[in-house]
Amino acid sequence: MDTDGVRSDGYSPENYQETDVFAWANNLVQYKDELKIELFFISKNHVLYKTNLADALKKQLEPIFIDEMLEYVLEGVDKGLIVRGFEEAEAEEHVLQRTQVYRVDKLRETLGWLKTQEHEIVQFKEDEHDINHMKGVLVRVSHTEMPKPFYLAKVLPKSQVMKGRTGWMLRGDKFIPFDADAALRLPTEPQLLVLDQDLYVFSQPKLKTLFGYDAKEQAIAESKIREIEEMYRLSFSEGLSIQSMVKDKKALVKKLQKLEVGKVTQEQLLAQSEDMDLNLMPDDSGAIIIMDDKDITKFINLMNDDYMESPVTGERYEIIKKRLLKPDEEDPMAMLTKGA
Repeated sequence: MDTDGVRSDGYSPENYQETDVFAWANNLVQYKDELKIELFFISKNHVLYKTNLADALKKQLEPIFIDEMLEYVLEGVDKGLIVRGFEEAEAEEHVLQRTQVYRVDKLRETLGWLKTQEHEIVQFKEDEHDINHMKGVLVRVSHTEMPKPFYLAKVLPKSQVMKGRTGWMLRGDKFIPFDADAALRLPTEPQLLVLDQDLYVFSQPKLKTLFGYDAKEQAIAESKIREIEEMYRLSFSEGLSIQSMVKDKKALVKKLQKLEVGKVTQEQLLAQSEDMDLNLMPDDSGAIIIMDDKDITKFINLMNDDYMESPVTGERYEIIKKRLLKPDEEDPMAMLTKGA
């Protein structure tokens, strides 16, 4: 899959078209009992595995994945259910949150297996892959009369997974050893729905658990990045940007959220880099050169004033955690100084 996702997986802001989940749900009702549902496991590193299901289990997929979701959407119309951008506000009653798939990198990575690498997906085998290493399930749902499939994802709760050697079964009035490799029970409540380029989020915590995406954190970080791009002149290697370089770097994203952009000027930042021997350099036009992950980390740390030189020892430090010192108002001397 290409790094920008535009050519290979089709997810990008440039070709985005908004979906209508209410019209989609109304249309789906007529096909509900004839859907083709394929189930895959999602591993902890977002690799997909095929599953081999008995025919009796295939009949359970529609009640598990479709019924409650359709009921929520269709009955929600009468209750005033509205769709709102996931980044715009917190979850609340009668609001179905939505974001675009291209924003959620781990979801795109997972769907990429079906869109570009389906021939490489292997079948899940407990003795090789271990069900405890599976993070969630993904189903692809299709019908001959539907132009495109849609996808549903759910977290696989560890409390609902039982390994063979530790389980008992109750048959009649007698407990007997559990005689399977593993057993699981899938939740029926709706969690995540992918329609074309839209991701409908029925459960915000499940999105963060399964794909590591917190829309509020990401929105704040994106806002800070826009401020940085307005304040500083930067020169990136081809194909790189602040956005692409901080993706999946939780520590940098959190630091961006708290950053006060503009407290340090470009000139002060470069001077501090030179004083601390950090080798963050300007190009011929004066723009700060950002070549790799180390450079972007240094740049953000410098903006956040995270480097210091000890006046006592001359040693240089990167400050991992800091607290601004304030005069103790209970100290008489501090009060006198403040009053003066």
